[in-house]
This record gives sequence, C-alpha cells and structure tokens, in this order.
Amino acid sequence: MEIFREFTFEAAHQLPQVPDGHKCARLHGHSYRLEVHISGAVDPTTGWIMDFADLKAAVSPVIAQLDHYYLNEVPGLENPTSENLARWAWDRLVDTLPLSAIVVRETCTSGCVYRGEP
Repeated sequence: MEIFREFTFEAAHQLPQVPDGHKCARLHGHSYRLEVHISGAVDPTTGWIMDFADLKAAVSPVIAQLDHYYLNEVPGLENPTSENLARWAWDRLVDTLPLSAIVVRETCTSGCVYRGEP
C-alpha cells in the first residue's frame, strides 16, 4: 500500500547548465509542489501505514530549507533542475521514511518522479 502527502513552496532558481539563450538560464521562480510517497503494510490496529501528521512533521524541515529561497544557493542544489531537486529531497528523507517516490512539479504541467534509482 502507498500513501502520499503534497507540500508546496515558493522558490527562485536559474539553470546554469542549459545552452546559451535558453530561457531557464535567467532568474525565475516557481510555485513548486512536492509529493512524498511512502509505502508499507497497513497496521491492523490503526488502519493506516502512517499518520499523515507524522509524515508532515518529517518533511517540514526539508520544505523549510527550500521555501522562499534561491535554490542555487542551497548546498547540493547548485543546478536545481526538477530531477536534482527530487533526488536532493529523497536523500534527506530516505533514512527517516519508507519512501517509494518523490514527485516534484515546477509548473501545472511539468514535473519529475524519482524512485531512488541511482
């Protein structure tokens, strides 16, 4: 079974590795959505995998490192693509949560799913 919780944050970035003239090389911002998916067995007593409040408590410090920041200045996000942001979040949560996926949406129509692949 799998559950998820969605978090939102506002942040600015620019992508330093894109070709010359690419619009994402310019400073811009997004209203990001980050979904944290966890998996596990449903506890027969509680009827859930994890309390959503506990999931929120585990993820909130990670969101606090991103919300209203210039992502290029966050250690480990010098090239803050959606893919790198998903991996960055995974690395900070994998030791405390039974992660199955991290989903990063930088726009309403564009995003990334990361499942811990190398």
